[in-house]
Amino acid sequence: MTTNQSGERQDILDFLAKHRDFLRRTAQGLTDEQANTRSTVSALTVGGLIKHVASVEQHWADFAQGKGESAATPTEYTPEVIAAWENQFRLVEGETLAGVLAEYEKIAAATDDLVRTLDLDASYELPAAPWQPPGVFWSVRRVFLHITAETAQHAGHADIIRESIDGQKTMG
Repeated sequence: MTTNQSGERQDILDFLAKHRDFLRRTAQGLTDEQANTRSTVSALTVGGLIKHVASVEQHWADFAQGKGESAATPTEYTPEVIAAWENQFRLVEGETLAGVLAEYEKIAAATDDLVRTLDLDASYELPAAPWQPPGVFWSVRRVFLHITAETAQHAGHADIIRESIDGQKTMG
């Protein structure tokens, strides 16, 4: 493993940092109540999106280290699993925006360390899922690109929700 921070690894780190910043900026100045407000027809909230992005990033960081779910062990989508999934997209009792942001910072810092050190060419089989055929492998590089894409996509969602709450926009 290398710790060289030039070139590709630095590009990944910079790209992740940019989109994480956009996502965090959508929450600046919001109360917990506002961060948990459904301001559009979607069930998504700013706080819930940050919570979700942190959870997804942690999942993919584990996968990039070979700690992901076994490809041979599909998840059973029970009502409890579905309810837990839905709770990723909102702040539940006892959660605060500050707490979600702090957890996101810890996960992001750990992921950044992985970008600096993991073998980007290593690959692992994706867990079984109804939306993909078996035998699909992703490189660690692709995992980090996917984390960035997820973050960027949800930063855009959060920006729309925030604008609907109080007119504030991340850009523009």
